[in-house]
Amino acid sequence: MAAEIARTGGSPEVRASHADRDRTVDVLRVAAGDGRLTLEELDERLEAALSARTVGELAVLTADLPATAGGTPVGVEEVVRIQQEGASTRRGDGWVVPRRLEIRSAWGEVALDFTDAVITHDTLDVDLNLHAGALGLATRPGVVVDTGGLVMKYSEIKARRPVEAPVLLRVRITGEIHYGQIVVRPPRRVFGRRSATA
Repeated sequence: MAAEIARTGGSPEVRASHADRDRTVDVLRVAAGDGRLTLEELDERLEAALSARTVGELAVLTADLPATAGGTPVGVEEVVRIQQEGASTRRGDGWVVPRRLEIRSAWGEVALDFTDAVITHDTLDVDLNLHAGALGLATRPGVVVDTGGLVMKYSEIKARRPVEAPVLLRVRITGEIHYGQIVVRPPRRVFGRRSATA
């Protein structure tokens, strides 16, 4: 069965609306008023915001700024759900990391590459139900993975020692894994592209 991905909120690939651009502009102007952006930075980001085509492009512009009044930076999803059977799903190339990720996977692979991810929160909660498959995480300095809350049956975790750095994102994985594996390691290139799985 093909991978089925259901999302709540906007997706990084979704076209930005006028309202999306206006919200980003408001966040940038407030940040400049608070002294978080120089006038030059404000001009550059305003120009990029007004010409942005997707909500993912907008999220990049506010990723290093405090959350909006509603508590969620522009373009960031609260929950992303991945449900698949006998399929593979990959997140990479500047994906916007949500607050929570729910993964239901059987006989398949899920790859999460944080190398170029847009990180707007300090924690990502992953609710995992994995059967006879693999979850691969390509990290970068500052991304820490915690698997202490997992229930494992006939499974394994392969994790390389992370590079010491201030914690940028803590990935907390809970749930169950049966006859599967989790691989956590720095990114590497395979045939000219990065890969998050072994």
